Amino acid sequence: MTTLANTSVSIDPVRWPDVAYIPGSLKAVAAQRIAQSLFFRAVHQLPIRVHLPGGAVIGGAAHDASAPEMTVHQLRPFVRRLGDSGLIGFGESYLAGEWDSARLADLIAAFAQGVDDLVPAPLKRLRSAYLRRQPTTTRPSTENSRSNVERHYDLSNDMFATFLDESMTYSSALFDPAATGTASAADLVTAQHAKIDRMLDQGRVGPGSRVLEIGTGWGELALRAAQRGASVHSITLSSEQLACARAKAQAAGVADRVEIELGDYRTVRGTYDAVLSVEMIEAVGLEFLPTYFQTLRSCLRPGGRAVVQAITMPHHRMLETRNTYTWIHKYIFPGGALPSLEILESTAAASGLRPGGTLSMGQSYARTLDAWADRFIGATDRLESLGFDEVFRRMWVFYLRYSEGGFRSGYLDVHQLTYDVA
Repeated sequence: MTTLANTSVSIDPVRWPDVAYIPGSLKAVAAQRIAQSLFFRAVHQLPIRVHLPGGAVIGGAAHDASAPEMTVHQLRPFVRRLGDSGLIGFGESYLAGEWDSARLADLIAAFAQGVDDLVPAPLKRLRSAYLRRQPTTTRPSTENSRSNVERHYDLSNDMFATFLDESMTYSSALFDPAATGTASAADLVTAQHAKIDRMLDQGRVGPGSRVLEIGTGWGELALRAAQRGASVHSITLSSEQLACARAKAQAAGVADRVEIELGDYRTVRGTYDAVLSVEMIEAVGLEFLPTYFQTLRSCLRPGGRAVVQAITMPHHRMLETRNTYTWIHKYIFPGGALPSLEILESTAAASGLRPGGTLSMGQSYARTLDAWADRFIGATDRLESLGFDEVFRRMWVFYLRYSEGGFRSGYLDVHQLTYDVA
């Protein structure tokens, strides 16, 4: 029997049915005890403290007050969700307020560092039979890609402005490795421009360059390329971003050198000196990587360069999880997939591109996400005025801190990859 969650979080059951209701299927009930046992087994292996209802404290660092903490307010609904849908249930339980953590990114980093050992090998082999596969309706085909993008990037420019810096750049910044502490708004702008300028330098973008940008964002890269004297053709599937980026180019006086249009990368034609793409490849899908790299190759003139900024995960984890439906797919990025460096290298080579350099930026991304999360948390009143409810706000805090933890642990990385025509 499915029951309504009883938490301190205000949950609209129409908008958030899988958060509002505790799973009551035979599968969820049958797996509840197993899920609790696996959870307890996992946390005992990790350097964390878990506070249970009733006052018990467990975990590999149960007696270390400096360790990341997790407070479970309601154990039964929490493990019921774990038993029903694994990590999707883990996230939904957070959205429902059934558990909390004051150091969420550190907690996630601890889980990520031990991810390969947390689930016994026999259960790993049952993953494909037990967990849901990605819906065919979000497969990033030409027919579905625009709706996938709209579900994330067209939420509201005002919402994104609550946590992004004034450049509205929604990808990893590039910080000085010696920098510490939470980045200020000025720090973010400087680091985002450092990231963009490095990509333009790698692409040898200058006066007279013809540049194709796959994935416009809110237009900062196109603007800075045009300010160097380049002619830029930028494509996006987000109508919200399109309007903002066009307005930005107009205000900067470079609209005559920046053409921005709604379009899919698979439809691009023409020849360019440089093709640039910042954290768009994660929306491509692993099965479409050959098409993506063939597009880059076909659009480059002889001697041209492509520069791609890509979030990556370890190759063995990519293979293990490539068909898994995750919390990120369900709530943040439908149809997305993180590639490994190995698959990027092999697919690019097969498309006629050879590597021209790589830069790992994972810890810069952790710092970027930390700054975004702090700004987002500080914008509660503004978000409420924009119509975003408490569950939405918890969802985005979880997403930002979850991602930060992944980069802090090294489970995730992000690279600027330069390719030359072979």
